[in-house]
Formats: sequence, C-alpha cells, structure tokens
Amino acid sequence: MHQELTYFQALVMGLLQGISELFPISSLGHSVVFPALVGWKNLVSAQSASNSFFLSFLVGLHVATAAALFVFYRHEWKKIIWAFFRTLKTRKIEDKYERLAWLLGIATIPAGITGLVFEHILRTLFAKPLAASLFLIVNAGILAVGEVFLRRGIKQKTMFQAQGRDWQEGQRPLATLNFKEAVAIGTAQVLALLAGISRSGVTMVAGLVRGMDHEDSARFSFLLATPIIFAAGIYKVPGLFSATTAGIRPQILVGSIGAFVAAYFSVSFLTKYFKTRNLYPFAIYSLVAGILLTIRFY
Repeated sequence: MHQELTYFQALVMGLLQGISELFPISSLGHSVVFPALVGWKNLVSAQSASNSFFLSFLVGLHVATAAALFVFYRHEWKKIIWAFFRTLKTRKIEDKYERLAWLLGIATIPAGITGLVFEHILRTLFAKPLAASLFLIVNAGILAVGEVFLRRGIKQKTMFQAQGRDWQEGQRPLATLNFKEAVAIGTAQVLALLAGISRSGVTMVAGLVRGMDHEDSARFSFLLATPIIFAAGIYKVPGLFSATTAGIRPQILVGSIGAFVAAYFSVSFLTKYFKTRNLYPFAIYSLVAGILLTIRFY
C-alpha cells in the first residue's frame, strides 16, 4: 500500500516543475527545497533514497514539461526537423532552419553525455536543501553576470561585420552562431545538474555572452531544453512501470498534467516577457530566496 505521494502533493510539485523549469530559477533546486520547507517528510526521505518512487515521479514531470515545449513550438519544430533531414540529403546547410537544426543537435551533446555519466552522482551529493539553497545564490550571480556582459557589449565578429553592416551589441541573430559557440552554450547546461542552478538561466546567459539579445537567447534556451529534457525522461521511463511506482501512477499522471499546463503557460509568458525585459528580477529572487533558505536549513 503506497502512501508516499498524495494527489495534492503531486499536483503542487507538477505545477512547481512546470514553472521553475522554464523560469530561470532551477526546477531541481525547487523540487529539493520545497518539500523540506513545507514539511513533506515523505518526499524529503524519498529524494535521498537510492531506489524510490520520487525519481520516477520527476521523470513524468520532465516528460510533460518537454511535451509542453514541443507543443508550443510545434510549428518551428516541424521546420527544424524537416530542415535536418534535408541537410542529410543535400549535405549542405543553406538556410536558417537547417543551421538551427545542427546548432541544437550539437549543443545537446555536452549536457546529454555529462548527464548520463554524472547525474546520479551529482544528485546524490548535492540534491540536499542546504546545497540547493547555496546554489540558488550562485544562480543569482550567473544571471547577473549575463546582464553585465550584455551591458558591456562584448564585440563579436559576425556576418554583419563581414558584410560591412552595423551591428549593435546584444542584437546578434541566433542564426549567426557558429558550431563552437553552440558547443559552449550546450556545455553551460552541465551546471544545471547541480540543484539550484537553472538550465534555462545558464543557457540564456551563455547566449547573452555570445552577443544575442534576451528574446533569441530565451528562444534558443527553450528549443534546446526540449530534446534534452525529453531524452532524459524517455531514458528513464521504464522506472514509471517499476515496483516502486505501483499504486501511485494516477498521482504521477496528475502531477504530469499540472507540469504540462504550467510549462505551456510559462513559456507563453516568458517569450513575451523577454522581448522587452531582462534577467535581473530572477537574479534578485534567486539571491533573496537562496539567502533565506540557507539560513533556514543551515
């Protein structure tokens, strides 16, 4: 008889996942801190167990989040996927979607490989309330650094310069990224394996450092998150049908629906937000929350 996960807990955790995965405030950090903060001891103890339902539960939430991203960007993904297969046939990269397809593919590799090798180790070592609280403070610093780099305007040699056209800092189109830069942005995501560091945040900051604006950085971040989150989830889907989840699969479904809805509305809001706004509010939130939570769990 399973009493580890209630429907209310599943729904709240699902909504929290869908929001904090896309807002640059760390979904993993919040999934670690929140249960401890509200006294859900059943979830806290499950997080540190070597074989528990909690990891399978998170898999369901992550797959739902990736599904929401795919649905939101479905028209763009259709163009990207067709463009990828077109390049296999022509062996050329001739338009922005063909380039974007390969940029996303290449950027996925570093975090994908690192996640397969080190995710369990890093989760075991650092997925604790105090560690996650401290890393939220680090996350605040990363977001602030990204804004500082953008304000200082690191000059990039782009196709605009090659064409003799003026290029303002922070207005570099996504299509002008080269493959080395895609690897750098993808590598930045490795930091998100630490609970408290935001995947979307570090990816956006890496984009800002390369000269892109907030809107394109966010778009690339959300597109890049889709295959990584989905692949990681699918890899662990068998866990949803293991003995550890017997009796709580309806709760996992409820949580996943909550994650899907929250993620869809979150990406819809953020794509509009980053057209005119910046990362500072999320940096302030991460800093204040990290300090208060560090005091609470120290």
